[in-house]
Amino acid sequence: MPESAPELASRLELAVRAAREAGRLTLEFFQREDLAVERKADNSPVTEADRQAEQLLRRRIREAFADDAILGEEFGEEAGTSGFRWILDPIDGTKSFICGVPLYGTLIGIERAGASVVGVIYIPALDECVYAASGGGAWYTRGSSAPRPARVSRCDRLADAVFLTSQLDTFYPRGAQQVYLELERAASLTRTWGDCYGYLLVATGRADVMVDPVMNVWDAAALQPIMEEAGGTYCDWTGKPTIHAGEGIGSNLLLLDSVLAITRPYAVRG
Repeated sequence: MPESAPELASRLELAVRAAREAGRLTLEFFQREDLAVERKADNSPVTEADRQAEQLLRRRIREAFADDAILGEEFGEEAGTSGFRWILDPIDGTKSFICGVPLYGTLIGIERAGASVVGVIYIPALDECVYAASGGGAWYTRGSSAPRPARVSRCDRLADAVFLTSQLDTFYPRGAQQVYLELERAASLTRTWGDCYGYLLVATGRADVMVDPVMNVWDAAALQPIMEEAGGTYCDWTGKPTIHAGEGIGSNLLLLDSVLAITRPYAVRG
């Protein structure tokens, strides 16, 4: 594990290990013909794989850090007293998962004093992982390969950039379709290699910018430390680094001003 403050390093070590374990559990359900898909109150899909993976993560956290708080997409909040809060998305990209598409992941973020300080993205079906703790750098592994530094690209023109988003129609309810259209016109290539896999691509320099108009805190918590330690940024549509805005940009710093010139007029105003 990279060097960082001991309380972060120990939590990062568990987060990486637990994300891999929970991710492997989801593979037991992946591409199964008998997979049952339910709908939550917000009409988003959920499966038994989501629930079992989050329950596993919660068990591992309670075993090692019983005083830490936990917030998960499927089972809500558990209070803690340590000042640390784990934020869990057992399957980020459930729509990809239920379609048998391997671009979904397990996300773990850890927040301290309102700031996200540890992040893990694990893509089980591809066995790719990127992780970071504040001050310790960002690291990437694939399969059994040794960790190597994760770094954002050096692309400095949107005209040369790969722009990603998760789902086009999420721009429309908030009247921000122009953001997507302007970024698509400006970029060299646009793809919906979305959800956390898109941010992994940006953090490892394979794509240059990702923009989402709708983000829950469990979608975002892992992303900020990873993007920042990889030399980039995770911020809202005004440029403020935060996991709580309900929208997100992951980018290298060379492109950020160009992206913000497009997003800022449509930013959520809290």
